[in-house]
Amino acid sequence: MSSRPARAVRRALTAIILVTALLALTACGTDATPAADASQAAAADSPGLAAARAAAEKYSERPARIPVTDPVGKKIPKGKKIDFILCGVQSCKDLADFFTAAAEELGWTVKQIATQGTPESVQAAYEQAVRDKPDAVVASGFPRAVYAKQLAQLKAADIPVIQSNADDVVGDGISLLKNGPKDVGVQGEMIASWVVSDSGAKADTVYFDLPAYTILKPVKEGFAAKYKEWCEGCALDSVDVPITSVGKDMPDRVVSYLRSHPKVTHVVFSLGLLNVGVPAALKSAGITGKHIVVNVGDAQSYQYIQGGLTDGAMALNSHETAWIQVDALARHFTGQPMDVDQQAVLPNMLVTKDNLPSADGDFALVEDYQAQFRALWGLS
Repeated sequence: MSSRPARAVRRALTAIILVTALLALTACGTDATPAADASQAAAADSPGLAAARAAAEKYSERPARIPVTDPVGKKIPKGKKIDFILCGVQSCKDLADFFTAAAEELGWTVKQIATQGTPESVQAAYEQAVRDKPDAVVASGFPRAVYAKQLAQLKAADIPVIQSNADDVVGDGISLLKNGPKDVGVQGEMIASWVVSDSGAKADTVYFDLPAYTILKPVKEGFAAKYKEWCEGCALDSVDVPITSVGKDMPDRVVSYLRSHPKVTHVVFSLGLLNVGVPAALKSAGITGKHIVVNVGDAQSYQYIQGGLTDGAMALNSHETAWIQVDALARHFTGQPMDVDQQAVLPNMLVTKDNLPSADGDFALVEDYQAQFRALWGLS
């Protein structure tokens, strides 16, 4: 047999091998395959991703007006005494401080009553309020089932109870409720819009929740519903965290979970305080490439965002909520209903490093909210 055909065959095989190798190198260089390219193109063109991006853009705008525009229209009495019952976490303490600042504008005094966030401590705080006989009681975080007995006593004494961020309804002792179950679902939607947009509708997400605060349930449900709608086929897991983990072993819990679920791309916390210490713990554990977003951002959250340690946060309307509670009591003390405050839709904002107003504490969403409220109260 002639060696010429054999040499031809060898040359053909060599050419095939070279072409195959070049194709393999090209695929490695782009880290893509035709199937992956098709999947990415489909995600980029999906209606869900477009809707998520539109929502994220809307929620990232900073609001300019407080939600109440009707002046009180009457002289607001001074000397009122208010008991403010804390819920056991920093966001409630912030709310109480903002309320106190607003009350001082009207010549009122506020007594802050601390709790540990447990039913027993909350009941004890309400017992204290019943004994104090204040002109009003303000609280946050817990439904009436926790303090039903004391609420009935306050109602019998004709003492209004103002609630926020609680799984409850207005009436039968509750005079005003802001950020109730029907209001907070949008917070989950806001976070979902960021996760889906940031991932290009290709996220693998874990949601850490704090079920002790039942008002967070609609947030979780709102997130899951929009995430599923906008990010078809994206993985989602949920992890419940006991309140005893806050400020203690929460970072260890997150590290342990991510080690056993390395494909997770996005981490969501139902409260910003659950993220405290997590970025440092992830760095120590050598875990990188995770994108973090929190609900109810706080001062620590905004510092993390500014430093690139957290990607985003739903900034709660704590300043505006506190001042609208004072506005409602101002109307009550002047013989007017609180309807205008109950019906007002409070603002929220989705913040990232690109639009973060400030990392120096919990900022107001409406920049000049104090001046706007003072105008309603006849103080300017």
